[in-house]
Amino acid sequence: MPKRSTNFTAGFKLVELVVVIGILAILLSIVLVAINPSRQSSQANNTQRRSDVNAILNAVTQYAADNRGSLPTGIAATAKNIGSGVGDADICADIVSDYIASMPYDPTTGAFTDCTDYDTGYNIIKSASNNRITVSAPDAENSETISITR
Repeated sequence: MPKRSTNFTAGFKLVELVVVIGILAILLSIVLVAINPSRQSSQANNTQRRSDVNAILNAVTQYAADNRGSLPTGIAATAKNIGSGVGDADICADIVSDYIASMPYDPTTGAFTDCTDYDTGYNIIKSASNNRITVSAPDAENSETISITR
């Protein structure tokens, strides 16, 4: 009877290691696609924009209710950026403190220091036909349209 060899080497072979690393790489790429951090960030920014647009519109509506239907100065029948720059709808002094704690601003393009130096990145317009107010976020991401009218 021939003698059998009993020389075993414990461990992984190179082929097995390559297969395991390949499987892990595929699983990692699937997880990253499912999570998609940049898309999650864009969605979070858009959620903030929706909240900000709603807060600004609520403050303007409350101002109008307290002032017999008069709107804050600067709101016109043409869309204007809400800010303190030339040609902007400067509504900060009318609504901040009394109707809103501080002026909301776009998470990627806006800035607010105080009512003398700010740019919300949002637009406001008063309809000439029915006096309804629309506040919108022109810099919304993921091809979304963020606009609220009252």
